[in-house]
Amino acid sequence: MKKMLLTVIQIALLFIFARLMNLLTAVLHINIPGSIIGIVILFTLLHFKIIKLEWIELGAVWLLGELLLFFIPSAVGVIEYGDIMSKFGVSILLVVVISTFVVMVSTGTLTQLIAKRKERKNTCSSEL
Repeated sequence: MKKMLLTVIQIALLFIFARLMNLLTAVLHINIPGSIIGIVILFTLLHFKIIKLEWIELGAVWLLGELLLFFIPSAVGVIEYGDIMSKFGVSILLVVVISTFVVMVSTGTLTQLIAKRKERKNTCSSEL
């Protein structure tokens, strides 16, 4: 029960943080989405240990686990625009496939580089 309550509180904090970032972009008239600015700020706060991972981990894990549910409204929205899909559907599909491929390749490459770097770091520190 305690874990569930902690998860709900963390999700609420992440939601409030996201809303604040959207408000910040609106007030400052920034042409970058608040979600992107929020990710960068949250990453920076985590990196410099201003925010501890434990403070948001349970909520973030739950949100990532349920991520597919957040795409259902988008899929329903696509159905409403059948005329656009009939005109540009192939082009849109091509962009989605290519961009997905690029994201997968770049993520995989970056992950391998980070893993190799960690491995070298661990090897060097164990030799000392």
